[in-house]
Amino acid sequence: MLASRGVASRRAAENLIVAGRVAVDGVVVRELGTRVSPDARIEVDGRVIAAAPQRSYFVLNKPLGVVSTVSDPQGRRTVTQLIRQRGRFYPVGRLDADSAGLLLLTDDGEWAQRVLHPRYAQPREYEVRVRGRITEERVARLRSGVRLEEGISHLRDIRVLRFSERESVVRVELTQGWKRQVRRTFAAVDLPVTSLVRVRIGSLRLGNLEPGEYRPLAAREVRALAAER
Repeated sequence: MLASRGVASRRAAENLIVAGRVAVDGVVVRELGTRVSPDARIEVDGRVIAAAPQRSYFVLNKPLGVVSTVSDPQGRRTVTQLIRQRGRFYPVGRLDADSAGLLLLTDDGEWAQRVLHPRYAQPREYEVRVRGRITEERVARLRSGVRLEEGISHLRDIRVLRFSERESVVRVELTQGWKRQVRRTFAAVDLPVTSLVRVRIGSLRLGNLEPGEYRPLAAREVRALAAER
């Protein structure tokens, strides 16, 4: 509770409790793991600690044609307009207008930065439809890494779902986050992307959300997405 209210890190908060410097509703608490209600009056060294603001976290199935921004100078529909809740929410990361699938939105900037930070490297999984047949040679090139302007693009866990002479459907996993990286990587092996859907971030899957639908994240999902790998 002290950590969530911004008093100190979890370890430092434990030290404060053991030292008898924390009181809950007027009673000094020394036992770690003591349950505290969200609206409890908490004091540290006699100073009242304000309750942490309530934050919101959503997972959205972004439809095609919707942009992953708060506003758009071209007047296109934005993902924030799909969230019918009071508050000002921001997308966590982006999906291009011509891509669809799993997108996170929140009003918790610190959490969003943690999710996006390379240190935590939450893998993202995409279902990719490409024009042409994906051969073993092309799969090998993708697995070995494809050079882009930013460096070597590494697609992981490449699984061919189906293929024909006209088109192929592939599942890939990515931890890097360069602009239009999946599309540019496939284009580099002569496989133009015709459809791109993000189906997973970390342990969170898109599930059965229809395009344009969203739901709040459970507390365990919020914690898992910001956890260090």
